[in-house]
Amino acid sequence: MPTLSQSLLAHDLGHLRILAEHWGVDMEAPDTKTGLPLLVQQILDRELVTEIVAALPEIATAGVAALQAGDGRLSWSRFKRRFGEIREIGPGRRDRERPDREPISAAEVLWYHGLIARAFFDTARGTEEFAYVPTDLLPLIPPLTPPPVAEKMPDGPTHILGRAATAAERGHPVLATDQILDHACTLLAALRMDIEPPQFDPYPLEFVHALLDLAGLLDPVGVPDPNNARTFLEAARGESLLELVQTWLTSTDCNDLHQIPDLEAEGEWTNNPLQTRRFILRLIRSLPSGTFWNLSAFVADIRQRYPDFQRPAGDYDSWFIKDAATGEFLRGFENWDAVDGALIRYVITGPLHWLGLTDLAAPEEDKSPTAFRLSKWAAKLFRGTPPQNLPAEDAKIHVRSDGRLGAPILAPRAVRYQLARFCEWETGNPHEYRYRVTPSSLTRAGEQNLRSSHLLTLLKRYADAIPPNIVTALERWDQNGIEARVQDVTILRLGSPQILQALRDSRAARFLAEPLGPTTVIVKPGAGEKVLAVLAEMGYLGEVVRDP
Repeated sequence: MPTLSQSLLAHDLGHLRILAEHWGVDMEAPDTKTGLPLLVQQILDRELVTEIVAALPEIATAGVAALQAGDGRLSWSRFKRRFGEIREIGPGRRDRERPDREPISAAEVLWYHGLIARAFFDTARGTEEFAYVPTDLLPLIPPLTPPPVAEKMPDGPTHILGRAATAAERGHPVLATDQILDHACTLLAALRMDIEPPQFDPYPLEFVHALLDLAGLLDPVGVPDPNNARTFLEAARGESLLELVQTWLTSTDCNDLHQIPDLEAEGEWTNNPLQTRRFILRLIRSLPSGTFWNLSAFVADIRQRYPDFQRPAGDYDSWFIKDAATGEFLRGFENWDAVDGALIRYVITGPLHWLGLTDLAAPEEDKSPTAFRLSKWAAKLFRGTPPQNLPAEDAKIHVRSDGRLGAPILAPRAVRYQLARFCEWETGNPHEYRYRVTPSSLTRAGEQNLRSSHLLTLLKRYADAIPPNIVTALERWDQNGIEARVQDVTILRLGSPQILQALRDSRAARFLAEPLGPTTVIVKPGAGEKVLAVLAEMGYLGEVVRDP
């Protein structure tokens, strides 16, 4: 870092005289070239430095202590946010108004004492502006107690932030579930069949898809990996849930900040999602067990105590993040709640809740969450142990005589995955997935080398009962395919067999299809009016009758 002489080199004689006044030293030089070395020589005295620092206001002393803790420098954006602005004032106005005598901030106190300077330095993130203590002045300052506001993310136990939720704030609890396992099964089946999956409200489809990919359940082209997907679907629910939880907890590629639906990230800036996620979880895990905690108070205390939790350089200007609704860029610390606060809320009410790690609560149903707590499964999942009290997947498949199937939520996921590939998907309910066996669905299954005998084997093993007609139909399908069709056709009814024969001998013959009797024939699609026109030429009048 620059020395005191280098730091003051760009300042005019008036600024040097202000510094000399605050240090109580003589500076009668006629110009800066003469005065600067004299001023620096007098300031760089250990006893005088100790005396000046001891006389500083408490908040200004905290600023020096913060710089000491940062090895003599802090990013200007962080320092300014904590210790205030330095007014931009020209020499003439400065000498008239003397802002140093009525400073508006701790930063101005230190600036007009020459204890801090500003400069741009190269960092791993590029060039950044810093507040710093000149390198030859820094070792003369006695060790100071760092300010109470934490500058670094805690590695161990930390203070409990926020407060417990009131009865009204936790009036409508929404407990954690393992429903993400069922959505994962549905999405795997849809990807295997190359069909559009249903929405998993409130679970974003993109989150579930990314999680399956990160867990290694999809191959490079996005199709379920046969071995990994089978292992995941056949595992006990607790083990499968643990796999998804550990995938999210340890992933460096799952960027929670980029997943917030109200924000859009642009540009090539980078953040550290894993480090940020671990920090938020460390704070959450320090909260009292089993107690609903006020979400807003928790976020507000993080802003107060650890505002830069995801921005180690305190940089609020180089991240290009837009409000998705307005298109406005959210830069500067004034947008902390819209970006950094939104991330904390998203992690707690989004991934942590979807993965069964947090319970939520709201004042009323359909209101936004105002409180949260760790779920009954969280402790084990954080330790890498599957929860043991998840229900067994032993429910039976229901088969109806019309080919419809009902798969309860607790039917084996591996079985439902296979059933879904044989069927058309119908709208289910919160308790049951619904499918229907059709010729089209069996044809599609056949294209994936799935035979109806495989479906019949699944149903015989996992259904509560199978209507005999379904057994017969599936047994005949592989051999005979479609044995019945319902089709909309145009039928021509004539007054006598002779008219039909005359029509077959005319130029209208190309419009006629299979006969249905001596006076009835099917007309090819779209040719009805043309046939009636030919009949009129032959002397037979006809009409089109619409079936009501």
